[in-house]
Amino acid sequence: MGDTPKKIVLGLPKGSLQDSTFAMMKKAGFTIQTGSRSYVPAVDDPEISARLIRAQEISRYVEHGMLDVGLTGYDWIVENKSDVVEVANLVYAKAGLRPVRWVIAVPNDSTIKSVKDLEGKRIATEAVGICKQYLANNGVSAEVEFSWGATEVKAPELVDAIMDITETGSSLRANNLRIVDTALESTTRLIANKKAWKDAWKRKKIEQIALLLRGALAAEQKVLLKLNVHKKNLKTVSKLMPALHAPTVNSLASTGWYSVESVVDEKVVRQLIPQLKDAGAEGIIEIPLNKIVP
Repeated sequence: MGDTPKKIVLGLPKGSLQDSTFAMMKKAGFTIQTGSRSYVPAVDDPEISARLIRAQEISRYVEHGMLDVGLTGYDWIVENKSDVVEVANLVYAKAGLRPVRWVIAVPNDSTIKSVKDLEGKRIATEAVGICKQYLANNGVSAEVEFSWGATEVKAPELVDAIMDITETGSSLRANNLRIVDTALESTTRLIANKKAWKDAWKRKKIEQIALLLRGALAAEQKVLLKLNVHKKNLKTVSKLMPALHAPTVNSLASTGWYSVESVVDEKVVRQLIPQLKDAGAEGIIEIPLNKIVP
């Protein structure tokens, strides 16, 4: 029998970030499966033992050493005042590749127009600490109460304003609320316990995970374009190809023909391919990417 492999304990966010985190981990090279014991998902890496925990709690468990490393929002690190190592800033959320915002919102017909108008008012939020810090930073005194959920429906009957998290603002608009101000912008962070970070083996493993996650995120909106082009059209085609660096150009066995490839933004491909075809490109192939590691 061999030695039991060393392990790190990784906290993964249960709830709104779960699906996007599992997808990002998959692109990074780690397949995660949840079964009947959903608290302990299976990871196809013998050196990782995962725990599925609410994002709101992960930074506390990382700080206190129950978890070596975790993925959670910057907002919950701030809310919990957690003393952890921030290893990587990963800009992805539930609905896309952008930060989320904690915003102050009020009913459309409210007289509250700015943060100063919150003086003496009542605000409901799940992130009481973030809200109190925001008010203090603006020199405003208001009553902040914890909300157990469905925060959008509490104004104006129960409270004057709410502070809630949003990516697009659509839920707020649907509840006839308008945004007054942004209290905090948050992205997903890979965080580590300070003691684990000082352990050479654990730190190396955590840094490897961070490298692969950054690579997966960098590739999220990129594709690889490959094509063939005759020498007479090479300069025109190469100029059309945006790239991380200059396009890669290799000569083919057929005299006067070249292969050109480049990593490009996926959003430009639908305009780019017809332009490349018109410029003389042939055999154009678009390939999705899992990771880009500079």
